[in-house]
Amino acid sequence: MGWVTAGGYEVALEAGKVICRNAAGRRLKSVPAKLADDPAVVGLRQLAEWLERHERQCLADVERWMVRSLPVPFAVIARVWPDPAWRNALRDLVVTGPDGEVAGFLRDADLGRGLGLVDLDGDTVRITSDRVRIPHPVLLDELEDLREFAVELGLEQRAQQLFREVWHRPDGVDPEARTVEDYAGGVFKELRFLHGRATQLGYRVRGGDAVCSLREDGRAIEARVWIGDYDSYFETETGPLTFTDASGRPLRLGQVGPVSWSEGMRMAAALYAGRDIEDEEKAA
Repeated sequence: MGWVTAGGYEVALEAGKVICRNAAGRRLKSVPAKLADDPAVVGLRQLAEWLERHERQCLADVERWMVRSLPVPFAVIARVWPDPAWRNALRDLVVTGPDGEVAGFLRDADLGRGLGLVDLDGDTVRITSDRVRIPHPVLLDELEDLREFAVELGLEQRAQQLFREVWHRPDGVDPEARTVEDYAGGVFKELRFLHGRATQLGYRVRGGDAVCSLREDGRAIEARVWIGDYDSYFETETGPLTFTDASGRPLRLGQVGPVSWSEGMRMAAALYAGRDIEDEEKAA
């Protein structure tokens, strides 16, 4: 952006912050207090706040595509690519083609030339599929190899994909069971602490449950962990992990797909990690 006149000074936006220089062109360490209410300064700060929200929303949208393994039209990626916020969220993600095979790491998108990728041989290639997928990491058979390759190439993913925590359902899980107890019993001195942790992690709280809304194989699923629905200053503990369908009916664990299982366990583990460790140590 260019410089804008503001009360005998000039201001601009740089890396999300308002910067200022005097009439002689010398850049100042901070914006003078007397310019705080200047329309140009106020406008730039509002723009910076909007850009920050936009960046967060782009990242959240891309992560939602990945968690739901939704097919993404090539044209959508190509049209949003010029926007730095979208480009930063999409760049270096692993994409798969129509056959479900890993096509490579996303590096460029152009309506005329297709998607630019670094394939698994380290070569730069282009594909022109109408739709691609940004797969959830639990669906990637060679996840560890892809992680190592990404490190070798120096790739950095803004959206958590390759280095997202994943949980695979153990072979010994009873497919008829309806609860997972691995992260139940995490004690919190006050319900409000656990409620706050759930919302801070990005989960909704509804009816006493922390809820992670998912969609797998075209079916809506909710992963739920009981956190309590009584006085916020009462002690509470994490309950078992359960899964329900779109109507709220409990699902058997054998009905839960790999992505829903992984994301449900990720939520349960993250909530449990905030438990009161001091009381556990005293009890031990």
